[in-house]
Amino acid sequence: MDIEPGELTVGQLSQRSGVAISALHFYERQGLILSRRTSGNQRRYKRDTLRRVALVRIAQRVGVPLAEVAAILKLLPENRTPTRADWERISECWQAELDRRIVHLEQLRDDFKDCVGCGCLSIDRCALANPHDTLATTGPGPRRLVATTGEPCHPGKCA
Repeated sequence: MDIEPGELTVGQLSQRSGVAISALHFYERQGLILSRRTSGNQRRYKRDTLRRVALVRIAQRVGVPLAEVAAILKLLPENRTPTRADWERISECWQAELDRRIVHLEQLRDDFKDCVGCGCLSIDRCALANPHDTLATTGPGPRRLVATTGEPCHPGKCA
């Protein structure tokens, strides 16, 4: 069978990760996971590939582009199983970006039901919060949701 201890076949990886074999092949073509080939040209994956696949799935679920995931995964060592310190290091790499995404999601969930200062003046509260689109003088876009620094913020909390 040409399988080393601690290795998984593509079927085993698929079953344990909950990801279709075709998706695993796609992940491999994108450089997200690696396999070795047996003498019979079958794929074999190190067991730590399960964690990499889990990271890809979670990132996809929250809308992180695969290119960003690939860049983060490239920071992991290829010649050994990543340690907890390795995983902590890569988690810190995108913490600020994920925090920004969380704020954007909170804005969409909580703040978009009110005037956002976009200039449409289509909500009855716009006449009070942004009469005659006065916020246009401060810049483009939803002015009540974007701070002067360009960072996202909640209404009343922009700097």
